[in-house]
Amino acid sequence: MLQNDDTTDAALNRRRVLGAMGAAGGLALAGCLGGGGSAADSLEDALDDDLEESEYETLEIGHWWTAGGEADALAALMSGFEEEFPDIDYELQDSPGGGGSALETDVRSRVVDNDPPSTFQIWPGQALTTYTNDDLLFDIGEHVWESDMQDAYLQGPEDQAQIDGTYYAVPINIHRLNNVFYNVSVLEDAGVDPESLESPSDLVDALSAVDDAGYTGFAQSTDTFMMVQLWAVTLLAEGGVDTYESVIGGDVSGNEETVRSSLETVVEFSEYFPGDASSVAWDEANGDVISGDAAFHHNGDWAAGQYLGEDGFEFEDDWDYIPFPGTDGQYALNMDSFVFPKYNPSPNATLAFLQYVGTADAQRRFNQEKGSIPPRNDVETGEFTNFHQRQIDQFQSSDAQPPSMAHGLALPPGQQSGVESAMTAMAENWDADEAYDGIVDTLE
Repeated sequence: MLQNDDTTDAALNRRRVLGAMGAAGGLALAGCLGGGGSAADSLEDALDDDLEESEYETLEIGHWWTAGGEADALAALMSGFEEEFPDIDYELQDSPGGGGSALETDVRSRVVDNDPPSTFQIWPGQALTTYTNDDLLFDIGEHVWESDMQDAYLQGPEDQAQIDGTYYAVPINIHRLNNVFYNVSVLEDAGVDPESLESPSDLVDALSAVDDAGYTGFAQSTDTFMMVQLWAVTLLAEGGVDTYESVIGGDVSGNEETVRSSLETVVEFSEYFPGDASSVAWDEANGDVISGDAAFHHNGDWAAGQYLGEDGFEFEDDWDYIPFPGTDGQYALNMDSFVFPKYNPSPNATLAFLQYVGTADAQRRFNQEKGSIPPRNDVETGEFTNFHQRQIDQFQSSDAQPPSMAHGLALPPGQQSGVESAMTAMAENWDADEAYDGIVDTLE
């Protein structure tokens, strides 16, 4: 496995890394850049053919990967990029927090002002439409995807890279959302067998047993994306894939009983959240599983990156996971990708970066640290951890790969925002009926 300290030092010693961009920082940077790059209609027109082969503009990369294994994964990616393109300087612009919402706010204002970063992290699928609907991204099919990528990418990620048949994004990973991680010792002490949990109601019973044993049952944050993610996976568990897809397709009322039940189950879960659930981020909550103060944590497999980076906290001996009870055989999908915004300040450097992100080398480096699996089918995974190997096996044997509601794959931005509002309100009043009405208003 890649050495985190060495990789991080290599990236930070050679490049300048910007701190949290924030609204003020974003505006200041925009002012310095003086209006961004070319207004070319095509990527071909934006590229500067007059540059020498070794000449590149500085590459600006917007991202929210600042926690644990996420930061290690980004450092590993950039170390490989440096080896491949040693003449390209880059600046990492951090916008942590909010499950990506902080970065979206920062980037959106800059893109609308025709002064975007060179590229930025974004969920593919429907999340792309917030930019493609306004013609703010370049079609990268000819310059990036017309290579071995079309043959090597798994079909799901390749489909999510496109809007109406046009390639706009380069997915770098596949995340599984329907995981429930747990501390092995805590469950043993509470007398809970995780393999016996077959439904969300079984999980509620297990949380009660853990609580009786003196531990926090569910180490969760009530951050917006965490609430949407927890409700969505509970809906998937109680209703199955067909009901889940029906709901995201707009038929909430026709599935009223299941939707209401899933919301009520989330309220039951909340009884076992930590007292500071409303004020901590997911990684802080997850730290209680590592410390042995809590039993369970539901999240995407980026949470495993935090475990893998913890010395002396070993997979299967100290921590493990099960599919969210009721979702066995399903691989609920989320992905991260990079795009090519128009008015780009460094088109040549951006093209080089996107081409690298789509390679087997980049995806091996990145996913080893992130807890995710590669979207290419030709990545050498022999050095991946036992956790990764199990996830790869479960992806390959899965019966369905439903897209995430919480991360922009399943819902257009407007609908996702509406669901987020409903779940944010629910985290304050725990009123399942009010949340149901909000979801109906949003999706129907």
